[in-house]
Amino acid sequence: MDNYLLDDYIQCSRLKKKRQKKRLVKEDFEKQLIQLNKLEGELWKKKSCLPLVPLATPYQKGWQRYFVLREDIARSKEALFYKTVLEKINTVQYSSDKSFKKKKKRKRKHVYVESLQMVKEFSESEWRSPKLALTEKEKTHFYKRERWCPNCKRYKVHYVFNEPWRYVLRVRPNMITHTKMVDAVLESEIDKLDNYLTRNFLRNSMIKIARGSVNYWRWNNKKIKYQNPLDNKQIHTVMDEYYKEKEYLNSGAIDPKDKKYNGK
Repeated sequence: MDNYLLDDYIQCSRLKKKRQKKRLVKEDFEKQLIQLNKLEGELWKKKSCLPLVPLATPYQKGWQRYFVLREDIARSKEALFYKTVLEKINTVQYSSDKSFKKKKKRKRKHVYVESLQMVKEFSESEWRSPKLALTEKEKTHFYKRERWCPNCKRYKVHYVFNEPWRYVLRVRPNMITHTKMVDAVLESEIDKLDNYLTRNFLRNSMIKIARGSVNYWRWNNKKIKYQNPLDNKQIHTVMDEYYKEKEYLNSGAIDPKDKKYNGK
């Protein structure tokens, strides 16, 4: 039987070639990893949905610090308005020390400085989001501010409350009254699955198949010296700015040969 007849016989009998068998084995292995990824997500979701159980004897764990209305503001006519705003911008800090001081290195020495706490600031995406709980009247008490972000390597816009002096900090004991319910069977299943993935070095393969990549997310922004100020600008806007600047220079307000103007 020649090769031609042998290939016809293999196709008619539905026998799989060696390459097809390897392909099917790989696809079956990838499907198993996808199922393991789904199972791990379901187990962690069940763990996060476990209810809180009250403790028989509450105990103190450090201190907590948060904002409250000043006494004179609480007695004023606008107390209800500023109390409502505070519920949306209040922040809480926890510390093992009542003084809320943290260690900081200054001039080769470790000193303790008080940690800074401010009311909540909204990012530009949070400000534009329809889920923002602020009303139009409350939005008028915020101003726009640009701040340098060392992680992004660029300036980011924040909306800051313009009357933080109406609130003062209060320190109270941080009492633990509830604890998370522990399911021994669920914990055993999670540990068993995690050990299997770690022992066989399958976690990276599972993440790559399920999510498409295992690389850590990083900021992908150009450095300031490489940024082009004309990016995302229409040509007529650029020309208008050019003619306005040219007219301003010709008026004699600034000498074009000025070293300070030229950046020298």
